[in-house]
Amino acid sequence: MTKYRSLFISDVHLGTSACNAELLLDFLREHDADTIYLVGDIIDFWRIRRGAVWPQSHNDVLQKILRKVRKGARVIFIPGNHDDGLRQYAGQRFGGIEIELQTVHETADGKRYIVMHGDEFDIVVRYAKWLAFVGDRSYQLALWTNAPVNFIRRRFGLGYWSLSGYLKLRVKSAVNFIGEFERKLSTEARLRDADGVICGHIHHAASNQIEEIHYLNCGDWVESCTAIGETEDGEFQLIRWLDVVRQREASRKVLNNANLEAA
Repeated sequence: MTKYRSLFISDVHLGTSACNAELLLDFLREHDADTIYLVGDIIDFWRIRRGAVWPQSHNDVLQKILRKVRKGARVIFIPGNHDDGLRQYAGQRFGGIEIELQTVHETADGKRYIVMHGDEFDIVVRYAKWLAFVGDRSYQLALWTNAPVNFIRRRFGLGYWSLSGYLKLRVKSAVNFIGEFERKLSTEARLRDADGVICGHIHHAASNQIEEIHYLNCGDWVESCTAIGETEDGEFQLIRWLDVVRQREASRKVLNNANLEAA
């Protein structure tokens, strides 16, 4: 079990077929923290309205989080745009989980970080919600294509490749959007005399220094399976859990092959 002072997780999208609930469950089993921040889009009510995909693993994730609360962890939930209906309950507690619109996290070494989902600074979500729904459907389609594409790639001995990830990082407008999003949130942190900002929303994990502001994005549990961890001395670590799992699988295959050759 790896223990952190604080953990930050966002964009899980429970209720969708794209959610990697099993990987998140493994991550929660192997990681603990005094404070856990759920930084929005934990439950995808947009998708649930069209018909939920809710296997047992999605229940298991929620039960695991509640179990951590019962064991003494402080859990703070900041709703995002996909679970924005819960924003009306800001300031209340459910099952010991605190619901807040935004909050300020103070690190072990006294630095102040604004914690928010980040959709407040996405002009599409704020002023053209119908367009955001269209974008969401297009993103789901791109995710759906990942499975057949990678089935074919495996037949040819090729590694995993994500169409949605490729489009997100290679299309010029998407790259510009990510940069502008980071700048907007960093400016907000600067205006509020904070040392940094921790957010989610754009499914792009990052730990960047933008002038004097430390910008951190939790990423997501749809593709990259990432989280942010704060160590006991106040250092932030970007945890790429999918990479860890793949490295373990690769090491296991090497070990199995070595055992077969030895036999």
